[in-house]
Amino acid sequence: MREIARNPKSSIAVLDEPGQGGAHHRYQVLSNNIGSNDPSAVFADVVFQNGPVKEFGVNGCHQEDLLAIVIDRLRCFQNGPFACRENALALTKCEEALHWLEHRTRQRQLRGVEGTNRK
Repeated sequence: MREIARNPKSSIAVLDEPGQGGAHHRYQVLSNNIGSNDPSAVFADVVFQNGPVKEFGVNGCHQEDLLAIVIDRLRCFQNGPFACRENALALTKCEEALHWLEHRTRQRQLRGVEGTNRK
C-alpha cells in the first residue's frame, strides 16, 4: 500500500502494482480518524478497469466515471447556495478533462483499436 494524498480528514492509498499500461487499478479513500471512533473506516474503494475490455471484459470503472461524479457534484453546488468562482473554474477543468478523454476514445474507435493494447 502506498499513500498518494492526505488531507486532515482522509488519505488515499494505492493498493496494487501497476498493470499492463503502467497504471494502478485499486485505490482506497480512508478516514484519518478525525472525530471518528473507527480509524480504519474506508470511505471508498475504487477499482479501475484492468486490461483491455475486448480481452478481459468490463471489470472496473474508468476515470471518466469518476470525473462524471465530480462534475455532477460541482454542478449541484453551483446550482445551490455554495456557488462560487472557484467551483466554476474547477467544474470547467473537470469538463475539459472529460472532453479530452472522450475525444481520445473516439479517436481510438475510429482507428479500430479501442478496447485493446494497441496504439
